[in-house]
Amino acid sequence: MAGASPFDYGVYHFRRTVELAAAPSSFLIHVTADNRYKLYINGDMVSLGPARGDLYHWRYESVDIARHLKPGKNVIAAVVWNFGAHAPVAQITNQAGLLVQGDSAAERVVDTGKQWKAIRDEAFEAAPPDPEMSRFYYVAGPGDRVDANRYPWGWEQAEFDDSGWPAAAVGSAGAPRDSQDGPNRWMLVPSSIPPMELKPQPITEIRRVVTNPAPAGSNSALSFLPHTFLPHTRATVLFDQRFLTTAYPQLTVSGGKGAKIEIGYAEALWLPGFQDKGNRNEIAGKDFIGARDIFIADGGRERRFEPLWWRTWRYLRLSIETHDEGLVIDDLRGVYTGYPFERKARFDAGSHELEKILEVGWRTARLCAHETYMDCPYYEQLQYAGDTRVQSLVSLYMTGDGRLVRNAIELLDSSRTAEGATYSRAPSRLQQYIPPFSLWWIGMLHDYWMYQNDPAFVARMLPGVRAVLSFFAARQRPNASLGRLPWWNFVDWTKEWASGVPPASGDGSSAPVDLQLLLAYQWAAEMEAGLGSQALASEDRQAAGRLHDAARELYWDAGRKLFADTPDKRAFSQQANALAVLAGVTEGAEAKDLIERVSADNGALVQCSIYFRHYLHSAMNKAGAGDRYLDMLGIWRTMLDRGLTTWAETADPTRSDCHAWGASPNYELFRTVLGIDSAAPGFRRVMVRPYLGKLTHASGAIPHPRGEIAVSLTLDGGKLEAVVTLPAGVEGKFEWHGQTRDLRSGENHLTL
Repeated sequence: MAGASPFDYGVYHFRRTVELAAAPSSFLIHVTADNRYKLYINGDMVSLGPARGDLYHWRYESVDIARHLKPGKNVIAAVVWNFGAHAPVAQITNQAGLLVQGDSAAERVVDTGKQWKAIRDEAFEAAPPDPEMSRFYYVAGPGDRVDANRYPWGWEQAEFDDSGWPAAAVGSAGAPRDSQDGPNRWMLVPSSIPPMELKPQPITEIRRVVTNPAPAGSNSALSFLPHTFLPHTRATVLFDQRFLTTAYPQLTVSGGKGAKIEIGYAEALWLPGFQDKGNRNEIAGKDFIGARDIFIADGGRERRFEPLWWRTWRYLRLSIETHDEGLVIDDLRGVYTGYPFERKARFDAGSHELEKILEVGWRTARLCAHETYMDCPYYEQLQYAGDTRVQSLVSLYMTGDGRLVRNAIELLDSSRTAEGATYSRAPSRLQQYIPPFSLWWIGMLHDYWMYQNDPAFVARMLPGVRAVLSFFAARQRPNASLGRLPWWNFVDWTKEWASGVPPASGDGSSAPVDLQLLLAYQWAAEMEAGLGSQALASEDRQAAGRLHDAARELYWDAGRKLFADTPDKRAFSQQANALAVLAGVTEGAEAKDLIERVSADNGALVQCSIYFRHYLHSAMNKAGAGDRYLDMLGIWRTMLDRGLTTWAETADPTRSDCHAWGASPNYELFRTVLGIDSAAPGFRRVMVRPYLGKLTHASGAIPHPRGEIAVSLTLDGGKLEAVVTLPAGVEGKFEWHGQTRDLRSGENHLTL
C-alpha cells in the first residue's frame, strides 16, 4: 500500500494463510473495517459489513467460520474499501483499515497483524452518476469503475499466489467502547442486528435493444443471453426487473478486450425534461438517467463484475462499446439484499386491491430497510427520524422484529448534541437538524415501549428524552408556545409550505410544531411514570397541560371550527388539525366532527402528503372516524394505476419512487380495519376496535411478543360476529360502536 493514503478513496485486498491440524467444530471470529469489508474463507464469502454506525459505536460482526475451514492450508481474505470524499452521507469514516480477531487463544491465529498481506487494487476508481442526476439530491455514494486488465483475478481463492504481496501496514489495536483508553477513534461495539439477506433474483425481461446489426428473437433475457456483440459495436440493452429491487447485480462477460460496459440503474424512465415519469411501465419516448458502474473487459473468460455496494433499480441498462474483439455477455442476474424481515402478519378481506396495496407496501418497507432504515434506497439511503417512525410501526406490525427499530433509536440518540437535539438523520457524515424530528424520535421510543417487551432499553433512553425536551423547553415563551427555532423545521412536503416548513407568526408560534411538542410531553410523561422519575413525569404532565391550554387558545377558530396554523388564523391545514386530535386538544364529538370534515376536505385546507397521511389516518382512528379509512386510499390507488411497484416520496411529479413512509397502510389495515392495538406497555394488554367501513368481512393476524393476535370479523344485517384469539397471559378489550367486551387469553367469540 505504499504511497496510498488511508484517508482517501481506495480499495484494498488482504490475505492471511493459516495451517490447521484438523477441521474445527467451531471457530468464532470478530471482524470489522472502515468503510466496508467483504470477508472470504477459502473463496467463500462469510460476512460483509460492518453494520453502519458512528465512530462512538463502531460495529463489528461475530462469525463462526468453522464450516468453511479444512485440515491443512486455509486462506482468510478480505476486500476493504474507503470511498473517501465520495462516500455516501450515511457512511461515517475514520480511515481505511481491517480488524479480525479470534474469540479464544486457539482462534486468535487469524488475528490481523504482521502475518497478513495486503495490496491496493489499482483497478478501481469512483464512477459518479449520470451528470443529469445533479438535478436531484443524490448522496448514496459512487459507482465502481473497474479495469479488469488491472484486477487481481482470484485474489480471494486459496490457490492464489500472493508471494509478491507486501505485508500489511499494522496500525493501532482495536478496543471495546468501554475500554479505559481508546487507542484510536473506533469505539467498538457488537452489531445488534442479524446479517443481511442475500437471495438470487433473476432479471428476465428485455424491453429494448439498440445495436447494429439488430438482434432477432424475443424479449426474454433467458433467450437473449448469452449474446455476442461484434467488434467495433455500440449497443444498449434495457432490462426490466418488472418491480423495484435492491440487489447486487452480477454481470459475467468473456472476451472483448478493452470493451467498455456501462451498467445504469434507474427506478423509472423520465419524460423529456426530467420533470415527470408518467406510467412506470411505459418506456416509449422516455429518457434514462441514473447511477452507474463501468467495467472495462480484459479479454478473459467468464469475468464476473459485482459492485462493492448494492444497487437499486427497476430498469437496468447495459451500454456496450467494443473495440477490436467481440464481447460475449454470458449472464446478468441479481442477488437481492435487505434486512432479513420475515412477514408474519396476514390480512384477508376478499379484496384484490387491498392485497396489492399490502404487497406493494411490504416491498417498499423491505427496500427501505437494510443495516438501518432508509428514507429511500436510491437517492439518499439515510435514516431520518420522521420516516423511521412510520417504518418502525410497519415493521412491528408486519414482523414483530424490533431489532432494527431499537438500532434506529440508538443511532439517533447517539447523534444528540450538547443542546439536546438529535440529528434529523443518523448515521450521517453531515450534520443536519430538523427539530420536529427529535420529537418524532421520542414518539418512536414510546411506540417501541408499547409494542415490544424491552423496558430496560427504554429506561436507558430516557436521559435522551429529557435532553430533547430541555432543548424545546428553553425555547418556549411564557405562554408555552414555542418561539422561533433554529435549523430546518420541516413538518410535511406540501406545495404551499416552502421546504416543508409550516407557517409561523412573527414570534415563532406554529400549531404543527407546538402540537408535536405537546405529543412529546405526553409520551415522555407516560414513560417517566412507568420507568423513570415520578417527579419528571409530573413536570412533563404540567408542561403538557400548559401547552394544551395554549394551543386551544392560540389556534382554535370557533367560527370555522378548525385549528389554524398560526394565531392570526389565516392559514389552515389538515396537518394541524390531525395533530390537535392526536394530542387531545379536541376530544369526543367535537374531535370526530372535526376530523371528518378535515379528512373530507379536498382543497380548502393544506393537504397532507403521502407521509403525513399516517397522522391524518391515526387521528381518524382516535376520534372514532375509522370507518372512513378505506375511502382515503386514493393516492395509493393512483400510484398503482401509474405502474409503481413501491410507494413514492410524494404524489407525481416525484423524485423518489420508493419511500417507506408511504407504507402506512401496512400498519393501518391491521390497526384500524382489524382494530388491533396495544393497550399497555410491552403489549401486555390488547385493544381491538375495528372499523370495517364498507367491508362485510375481514380477518387477519399480527405477531405479538408472546405469540400472535388473530381477529376474524363478519358483519351481517348490522350484527357483528367476531372471533379474537389472544396469546397466553394476554387480556384486553373489544369495542364496537360504543359497546365493549372483555377479552381473555385464548379464543373469544363475540356477537355485538
